[in-house]
Amino acid sequence: MQVTRLFTEFFESEKASGIVLILCTVLSLLLANSMFQEQYEHVWHYQIGHHSVEHWINDGLMTIFFLLIGLELEREIYKGELSNVKNALLPILAAIGGMLVPAGIYLIFNWGMPTQAGAGIPMATDIAFALGVLSLLGNRVPVSLKVFLTALAVIDDLGAILVIAIFYTDSLSLLNLGISLGIMGVLFVLNRMKVNTWIPYIIGGIGMWYFMLNSGIHATISGVLLAFVIPFGDGSKRTISYKMQHFLHKPVAFLILPIFALANTAVVFGTDWKEGITHANSIGIFLGLILGKPIGVFLFSFGSVALGVCSLPKELKWKQIFSVGFLAGIGFTMSIFITLLAFKGKDEVVTMSKIAILFSSLIAGIIGYLFLSFTLKEKNSDL
Repeated sequence: MQVTRLFTEFFESEKASGIVLILCTVLSLLLANSMFQEQYEHVWHYQIGHHSVEHWINDGLMTIFFLLIGLELEREIYKGELSNVKNALLPILAAIGGMLVPAGIYLIFNWGMPTQAGAGIPMATDIAFALGVLSLLGNRVPVSLKVFLTALAVIDDLGAILVIAIFYTDSLSLLNLGISLGIMGVLFVLNRMKVNTWIPYIIGGIGMWYFMLNSGIHATISGVLLAFVIPFGDGSKRTISYKMQHFLHKPVAFLILPIFALANTAVVFGTDWKEGITHANSIGIFLGLILGKPIGVFLFSFGSVALGVCSLPKELKWKQIFSVGFLAGIGFTMSIFITLLAFKGKDEVVTMSKIAILFSSLIAGIIGYLFLSFTLKEKNSDL
């Protein structure tokens, strides 16, 4: 099976990023629950230009993360697994199942309650962590399984982005939104005119971000929109899209996501944290990520193949698809991100949700790793 160099590079950077994220999360939790708790929290709440450092990270730096996600999605659509409809349908339908079932399970426990806004929390998959765990199994993992999980996670992130744009917008300024989209339109024209220099797209992207920030729609959406107006061309190394994606991989994997983890996992475990995990919100997150993800991924995959909509790659087995479903239950980055939007101003609920996400992601990752270690017995030399 042929694997592009960019995919190989992406997989290598993401699996290493997963290890860095784990270390940052552990460090953040230790500092937040140590004698340095007050000073550590002050760092993230320090005000810069009417916004906290944490806010600049979540609304600013994370836009670059979403730009990379958009570039990766664009490449998958034009030249990757998603470029072939039959190949694309399996991870697409698996991702849909992996979003709908967890959200449904969450709503069973939270429907009609103030916490029902958190239905989007268990829908997401953390690419870095999921691929990081998968990489621990080395060359026993078939390339097609790596590609399946990567495509599934990217589509999951797109779904999370749509959820953020549609359901987590409190108020809308049509003027600012119109200006942001107008700038996007200008960049699209430059794209069609084959303007192949970074400068107008970077300047325009900053403008899109600023007006999107003031429109009421989360500013990170501008990162994804910008990705689709950056010239892709033939996808070769000479194109702006390739160069930008190549350039952003390591800063995002080893700087932006670790900083996000440090800022957003500063969770203080109070004396009542054990009571918090029995709350309907926490139960919905637990069951959504740990059970909903693998069930949704497997059922939608199996059903689509049974109906003849798509086919299962020859080197894969259903037990491997089910096992990877658990890795898709590692929500972390995107789940925490949606938590901050869903429960804005509700610090206690945010803290409980973060604790539930951390435990759920840890358990899902361990189960996925153990299941795969039993189902993958022969070595693969594809990658």
